[in-house]
Amino acid sequence: MEKSDIRRKINSMRRMLSEEEKALAAEDVFSRLEQTAAFLMADKILMYHSLPDELSTHAFLRKWGGRKHFFLPRVNGVNLELLPYDESRLELGSFHIEEPIGNDLIDPEEIELMIIPAVAYDRCGNRLGRGKGFYDRMLGSARATKIGVGYEFQLIDDIPVEPHDIPVDMVITQHTTITVKHTL
Repeated sequence: MEKSDIRRKINSMRRMLSEEEKALAAEDVFSRLEQTAAFLMADKILMYHSLPDELSTHAFLRKWGGRKHFFLPRVNGVNLELLPYDESRLELGSFHIEEPIGNDLIDPEEIELMIIPAVAYDRCGNRLGRGKGFYDRMLGSARATKIGVGYEFQLIDDIPVEPHDIPVDMVITQHTTITVKHTL
């Protein structure tokens, strides 16, 4: 299946979810994440501030914000900058995503765990993003454990891979946890 076909299919399925289904899925996925050694051991964690069609990160960020140091990406040209998460310091940025404001950038190499969104994942950790390559450019030099999170239907059999695509180390859905390689 072509990348555009996968995106179209997954996006259609996401639109059919009720608010209750979205909330329950996020609760299940992040409960699984909380039990991983990678999460328990990490202090500096890259998250994403979810869009309405993505697995919601908002409650998770609020729950753990006082105990973990979360960072969010901000688009700068074709790259992502990482800044500390502060719910009171977000503004609508590129692609209508709430992004952190300020100049307190952190080097991606300081991040210990990265929670990465995608349109779809496969069992080898390959991910299909929205097509702009922002995360792939950042992940190429990152040493952190990379965990992809999503709805169960976002886990598909096979994602077409290109040389610049960077896989995740683990994929977590409501019902499935797949470890692709040894993580923390």
